[in-house]
Amino acid sequence: MEMTEYWKGHPVVLASGSPRRKELLEQIGIRARICPSSLEETSEADTPKGLVMELSDGKAREVASDCMPGTLVIGADTVVALDNEILGKPKTPERAAQMIKSLEGRDHQVYTGVTVLLCLGEGRYHNTTFAECTDVSLWPMTQEEILAYAQSGEPLDKAGAYGIQGRFAAYIKGIRGDYTNVVGLPLGRLVHEVDALLTENGGTDND
Repeated sequence: MEMTEYWKGHPVVLASGSPRRKELLEQIGIRARICPSSLEETSEADTPKGLVMELSDGKAREVASDCMPGTLVIGADTVVALDNEILGKPKTPERAAQMIKSLEGRDHQVYTGVTVLLCLGEGRYHNTTFAECTDVSLWPMTQEEILAYAQSGEPLDKAGAYGIQGRFAAYIKGIRGDYTNVVGLPLGRLVHEVDALLTENGGTDND
């Protein structure tokens, strides 16, 4: 597929340093400029869906403040939830092992919130924010398997202490929903939302 830095004529900025999100956009032919947000990931939201939508919006707006009019800015945030409790990114292999132990043999949810801003200049934007949820089922794991994966280094930068596209694929029993959502960016929904945003708000303010 031919790569482009534009989405229907608009330059694209990804407000994330995630290599996985970058690769997903490249999968559909978009070579985005990478401008990671430095937003502190705190929120008063009381649900996983509310949290990821709020954080994705904050990340996108922080980066969009420095972008030229006409730029499309994409912000995203992903969390893993077990029984509606959010599991963040483990800071140590020991914490990764604890998280994986809680997940193994069970079903859980992965939520990704996405915000797309079309920059109009002077702090004005057309915008849309949405969240996708995918159910993930895991096979039972032995203590040896849990510790080996936790010590591999792969879990430390990933929500819920695993990456479905990495070694942990060996323990995925099934998913219900969008696979790319679990990786970190729901591509099908994103394309639909961007197309709608550009069609409905091509030249007038909505903020």
